[in-house]
Amino acid sequence: MMKALFKTLAALAFTASSLAQAAELNVMTSGGFTAAYKVLGPQFAAQHGDTLNTILGPSMGKAAEAIPNRLARGEHADVVIMVGYALDDLIKQGKVLPGSRVELADSRIGVVVKAGEPKPDISSVEALKKTLLQAQSVGYSDSASGVYVQDQLFKRLGIEAQLKPKAKMIERIPVAGEVAKGNPQLGLQQVSELLPIPGVTYVGKIPESVQSVTRFAAGIPVGAEHPAEAKALLDYLASPQSQSVVTGTGLDSVPH
Repeated sequence: MMKALFKTLAALAFTASSLAQAAELNVMTSGGFTAAYKVLGPQFAAQHGDTLNTILGPSMGKAAEAIPNRLARGEHADVVIMVGYALDDLIKQGKVLPGSRVELADSRIGVVVKAGEPKPDISSVEALKKTLLQAQSVGYSDSASGVYVQDQLFKRLGIEAQLKPKAKMIERIPVAGEVAKGNPQLGLQQVSELLPIPGVTYVGKIPESVQSVTRFAAGIPVGAEHPAEAKALLDYLASPQSQSVVTGTGLDSVPH
């Protein structure tokens, strides 16, 4: 009888200790790394016993959901996953711990058309230029890749004036989702954000000579409630064993 009681008490003590050690982490992540995070996050949680509350939002921009705007409003986070230079801005502003930055992946821009439509030729710079000029409408994101497309790519191709009337920035929602509806006809965004969306055909990456590589990184905000657990999550996301998932979602491993 006493032995059984002691066993029960010991089990309760172990359970209480495990619960005390388990943390509930608030993770803010932007689109480009989200597909990889949706696989790796649950794996980490299962191994460590922590709970991950995921909050989605772009790395920059005017949208209320953007990670910098969320932090500015005082929303709490233990981890932020976002475009590297946007993370650097938060570090400079004193909102993210300087030594917490971890490099996660590189992301390149790709092109999609509506499912069933023929794949256009984007195999060379000239082919991409011709395809963009022939498209009835072109859409791009409001995050890092879209800023590059709008401010640099069209200029580098010498077609900024021709594209202006028919190209538009799509805010907050995946570009491929709008392409699947038929407008715009052609969509450009980071590959990892295009691949998970149904109803489109992935054409490929734009040529490397006019490509923009976006580095995704992560950090721990100042005032995070669970910094040790947050660091463990970041280390896991950047670990060698996580790279097959990272590359499988359309991202590229960080060169070492």
